[in-house]
Amino acid sequence: MLTLLAGLLVTSVLFVSSRHLENDKVEASFKQNAVIYLQTIQNELDNAIMALRAINQLFVTNPSVSREQFQVFTRPLLERYPYVLNFDFHRIISDHERPAFEAGIRKRYPNFAIMEANGQDRITARSRTRYRVVDYIEPMQGNEAAFGFNADSQPGQAAAMERAVDSGQPAATGLYRLVQEKGDQRGFLVLMPVYRQNASLHDVASRRQALIGDTAVAFRARDLIGQILAKTQLVIPADISISVYAKAAPDDEYLAFRKGSKSMPAHDGVMPHWLFYNQPATVPMQIEVAGSPWHMTVSAAPEPFYKTNNNALYALIMSALLSVLAAAYVHTLSSRSKRIQSLVNQRTAELQLSNQRLNEDIAAREKTEHRLQILESAVQSSANSILITSATAPDYAIEYVNPAFERMTGYTAAEVIGRNLRFLFRDDRKQDGIKDIQEAVRSRREGHAVVRNYRKDGTLIWVEIYFAPVRNGTDQVHHFVVSSYDITANKRYQAELEFQAGHDVLTGLANRNLLDDRLNQAVAHGARHAHPVWVVSVDLDHFKFVNDTLGHKAGDLLLQAIGNRLQLAVQESDTVARLSADQFVLVLQERNYAHLTLATIEQIMDTIAQPLSIHGHNFQQKCSIGIAIYPADGDDPEILIKHADIAMYRAKESGRNNIQLYAASMNARALERLRLEGDLHNALERNEFLLHYQPQVDLGSGHIVGMEALIRWQHPTLGMIAPDRFIMLAEETGLIVPIGAWVMRTACAQNRAWQLAGLGYLRVAVNLSAIQFAQRDIVKSIAAVLQQTELAAQYLEIELTESLVMTDVEHAIGILRELKGLGVQLSIDDFGTGYSSLSYLKRFPIDVLKIDQSFVRDITIDPDDAAIVVSIISLAHSLRMNVIAEGVETAAQLAYLRRNNCDQIQGYYFSRPVPANDFELILRQNKNLPAEDA
Repeated sequence: MLTLLAGLLVTSVLFVSSRHLENDKVEASFKQNAVIYLQTIQNELDNAIMALRAINQLFVTNPSVSREQFQVFTRPLLERYPYVLNFDFHRIISDHERPAFEAGIRKRYPNFAIMEANGQDRITARSRTRYRVVDYIEPMQGNEAAFGFNADSQPGQAAAMERAVDSGQPAATGLYRLVQEKGDQRGFLVLMPVYRQNASLHDVASRRQALIGDTAVAFRARDLIGQILAKTQLVIPADISISVYAKAAPDDEYLAFRKGSKSMPAHDGVMPHWLFYNQPATVPMQIEVAGSPWHMTVSAAPEPFYKTNNNALYALIMSALLSVLAAAYVHTLSSRSKRIQSLVNQRTAELQLSNQRLNEDIAAREKTEHRLQILESAVQSSANSILITSATAPDYAIEYVNPAFERMTGYTAAEVIGRNLRFLFRDDRKQDGIKDIQEAVRSRREGHAVVRNYRKDGTLIWVEIYFAPVRNGTDQVHHFVVSSYDITANKRYQAELEFQAGHDVLTGLANRNLLDDRLNQAVAHGARHAHPVWVVSVDLDHFKFVNDTLGHKAGDLLLQAIGNRLQLAVQESDTVARLSADQFVLVLQERNYAHLTLATIEQIMDTIAQPLSIHGHNFQQKCSIGIAIYPADGDDPEILIKHADIAMYRAKESGRNNIQLYAASMNARALERLRLEGDLHNALERNEFLLHYQPQVDLGSGHIVGMEALIRWQHPTLGMIAPDRFIMLAEETGLIVPIGAWVMRTACAQNRAWQLAGLGYLRVAVNLSAIQFAQRDIVKSIAAVLQQTELAAQYLEIELTESLVMTDVEHAIGILRELKGLGVQLSIDDFGTGYSSLSYLKRFPIDVLKIDQSFVRDITIDPDDAAIVVSIISLAHSLRMNVIAEGVETAAQLAYLRRNNCDQIQGYYFSRPVPANDFELILRQNKNLPAEDA
């Protein structure tokens, strides 16, 4: 009986020891998993805050970030961090700035107004000294309630905002109901201040003074942790409970997330709970969220021990069986001598002691192995590069690198073990960060630096390094542990933002911001050295024609080609900028060895006009240039640009393709231009346009055979305005298309009305502008007008300028043939003033050449003009075309034209352009050329 009891006692001891070992193993594994959960949540929160820092840097490098730039920049960040509710930018607005700010945003969002909290409701913000307004927010969908919200009206943000402003670092708010939430779910924001560019930030007072707003990232507290765990694909058993509190200690009032039950307490009883159940102790941990400590607990439900490990159960059964067998055997041998019994008892005691020592050794070894496994797993699975170096000078040899280091640098562990870190710098040793590392290593202290490293393939990467000494029990440093982060993408973003802030995206030229800076420098340099500075405004003539005929891609290629030519045409120290679609500005500085003259500008104009080919179409792009010179035309950069623009518009008004120097008298004309441009938009709706008609007379019969329709503008205050004062404006604003359509329809309808009134079948000539000619449906629109007005096609003549058809010859030939297919007459206006080629002219299906009045004016006194007119008449007749001479004002001119077989004339000699009623009277009076003239 005693033997059986002893055996059962040994069995119990073995079972308890085995269960203790198993329970320690479960505890260690549970703590390791809890640490992984914590690190996962902490890393993802840090990454989201790093994204906030990147957005904040966007405003630091470019204070004038647009709404579109903010949207483009945050879109990939929202895709990368799905647990982010939104990114936004709070702008500081004073009370006197509020009306202008609201009016500016209403241009895009008509009902916009600054709102604030009133309990659980949103109301229009009351008058306050300042507002911190949600100006930009992405994504907008789902967050509309936050757009325009005065964040200062939410008490939950005040303390965090004060910490962020005073420290210059991100700060997290407490939990509260976000304004865009419809339910009772709570969230929080992480705020980071944006200071005025170049402001001094040396202390708290200066940072508060320089504040202009802040960037923020918003999270739904309950969804945040769950989505992080889901994103990282961590498998969390169902019996594991996780609670996260937005406070340093557990408090249900600050509960941010909970999976499972609140707590799973261990069973109270006589026997130790771990003897029959696996239930690790609850693990409490701290998380840092933008400087605020959060508390996290991980616990597990009790589980019978035999579900995970049967070793202890097997040991219990086997030991019990052996005890029974031993007792039976002892009972059968009880008659044997006491010496044998004593020996058996002694051996049993020795066996028990050996088993106990063996179990203790196993337990100690397993604990050590678990600790090493946790450490190795954490380092090996880290996304950041980690390496360990010796602390022995001078080599500080590398002894260990993790897989993340191999991925980041391209070097294998075997290639770097035993080497010094300096090989990663190659020949790029003159870096401030390297000096910081060397000083910290010599001082045996922690350090941080940003340096340039080079991968095995030679690729440069920017790396942020954190390093710390490892000390032994006697406080001696024997190793350094180095953690590095690849921040190349952030550096690239920063460089791109800096470049985009000063350059035009399409051409790579300077934009308005960089132009202002360069012009200020040029003016300062000119003032110091008494040198002039030329500001040259260049506008491409008829650029809209290229866009409308060949498309915007061709227009972009043309702008890029012109930008390249301009850069090659100026000195390296000069500036070429693009301000708008087809407007460039040059800043040219005079030097001691090179004086600026108009010949310099003419060379630039010639460079632009060199032939170029785009999509198989040949161009000779002309331009209009205006010049303002420092200091004669102003000493302020804005004024110089304004005066150069005024001179450029004067060049366009003077017929384009010429150069104009700024003169003070141009200001009045510029103001008139602005007024006319504003009134022109409403002139068509107000029926302020009317047509005058000028007769075209046949020299053979003396009869009127046609008329040219000429538009006039009856301005309500300025009176009758001639077309040369507003047609160019109409072309630049695009209004020429509806105005031209009105002229075509009105002229055709009037001609048909005169025919029905029995006043004869005459031909009406209507001018077609380059922009109208470029419309894709121009042929269909003219056909529709003829059909609507019931005018036969042969009584309509379309007048086109010589320069228009020569801009893109192949395109022009195609359109002219389609127009000819309608049956209309086609004429070339102002012939002789352009650059027509005879090889092209004979391919055009033209009926009439109109001799420009500049040649007709002096035919009786200038032999050259007379010869040109005779040549045009001869050329037209040889190509089976008729000729109309414009601007005939004297009998001598008429006689000369008749002698040289000109077909028709048009001019003041016979009649000025007159309103429709007066022209009808001319027809009814059957007015002809006098018999001696005819």
